[in-house]
Amino acid sequence: MELYELTVHELIEKLEKGEITSEEITKSYFDRIKKKDGQVKAYVSILEEQAIAKAKQIDSDREAGKKRSRFAGIPIGIKDNMCVTGTRTTCSSKMLENFVAPYDATVIEKLNNEDIIYLGKLNMDEFAMGSSTENSAFFPTHNPWDLSTVAGGSSGGSAAAVAADLAPWTLGSDTGGSIRQPASLCGVVGLKPTYGLVSRFGLVAYASSLDQIGPITKDVTDSALLLNLIAGYDEKDTTSIDMPKKDYTASLVNDVKGMRIGVPKEYLGEGTSAEVKEAMFKVIQKYQELGAMVEECSLDVGQYASAVYYILACAEASSNLGRFDGIRYGYRTENFANLKEIYKNSRSEGFGAEVKRRIILGTYVLSSGYYDAYYKKAQKVRTIIKNAYHELFEKYDLLLSPTSPTTAFKIGEKMNNPLQMYMADICTVPVNIGGLPGISIPCGLDSKGLPIGFQLIAKPFAEETIFRAAYTYEQNTNFRGKHKPELR
Repeated sequence: MELYELTVHELIEKLEKGEITSEEITKSYFDRIKKKDGQVKAYVSILEEQAIAKAKQIDSDREAGKKRSRFAGIPIGIKDNMCVTGTRTTCSSKMLENFVAPYDATVIEKLNNEDIIYLGKLNMDEFAMGSSTENSAFFPTHNPWDLSTVAGGSSGGSAAAVAADLAPWTLGSDTGGSIRQPASLCGVVGLKPTYGLVSRFGLVAYASSLDQIGPITKDVTDSALLLNLIAGYDEKDTTSIDMPKKDYTASLVNDVKGMRIGVPKEYLGEGTSAEVKEAMFKVIQKYQELGAMVEECSLDVGQYASAVYYILACAEASSNLGRFDGIRYGYRTENFANLKEIYKNSRSEGFGAEVKRRIILGTYVLSSGYYDAYYKKAQKVRTIIKNAYHELFEKYDLLLSPTSPTTAFKIGEKMNNPLQMYMADICTVPVNIGGLPGISIPCGLDSKGLPIGFQLIAKPFAEETIFRAAYTYEQNTNFRGKHKPELR
């Protein structure tokens, strides 16, 4: 097996035994990127020179007997909306095409403390707005299982990189499913942590009350390891929660006996493909065989989640993206005669169609005549949805649903139908509205050989419960050992 095919915990084990070096790991990934990323297009920038130099230094320190983190020399890919000092942070937008970050995001500081190596920045839907990574200003990312299909979004580059062995693990961000949905479509593990568990400082904001950074990995063990590294209170983020540090790997126990799992019937209805439904029934059967109590339940208010999400997210986006005006931040047009034209032309030329659509919608729902009718009402329904989840978690430890109602669709198939594209997130957006943790686990392939993922949802800060159930399923099914993408 090639080094780039190993999980992070397997790489760490070999490093600790002295069987491999950090330089060998890092070079294996850059060799793989050079051979395969031209087809996948996961990366928007590569940091090869500094990465190999850092790997050599880490190996030298190890040989000299200097104590280093057990993660020292492990590579990672970073979604291109997180600031890394001295590197371009573009959000896959012309608006920030030449922006070089002057500081590190808090999650990057935490990884720096472990001497983790950065392979590069990963492609995404522009400003994280999309479900297919086709909204990137640079190029769409292709799904390694079928290069004619989308990788999902907005963290499509992050998910595709892991699936194609172009990175051992990556960081993504999730506003309405942007970690879990591409993880499902690419057959990898994607975790959206509880809102406030991971600092958002240094993450370019889309919708501040919904955004959350999280890991995309090859297996559940790596997900727990990476969450250990990035979770924690940050005084620079006013939404960060101050709570005791946890070791999430302690919850990796192969046992779900007595666990109570609810399956909201609304997510197995119209709009969910027959093959996804069949896969869900097999997941339910497996959990029952393993000793969990699984039963149907109802989350009828979930039908309003997408409407609430697009009102609130677009409203917050219109506010957050107001700073990119050609004067304070971002791209400045060369065609202007006065100040008004600088604003108008810079934003018209710098933003893509989907970003403009969401800014316009957000500005509309915040306007004086419509604030009460749309934004205020959406906030009230958000509370109703959160309360509905709270009631379910008084009865169940976890909720189970599809991650995506369908498998990966063809590139270009839904680009001219925004409403159809928005429905790709119908199973994931309620989790962000509730500030809950959720994980996507691969559970099979459809008739075209494309991955299907299922989602586990827990009450706030119950990531241990999620990891235990996800790990148990993974250990008893071995998706990764049985299935590989076409891209070899």
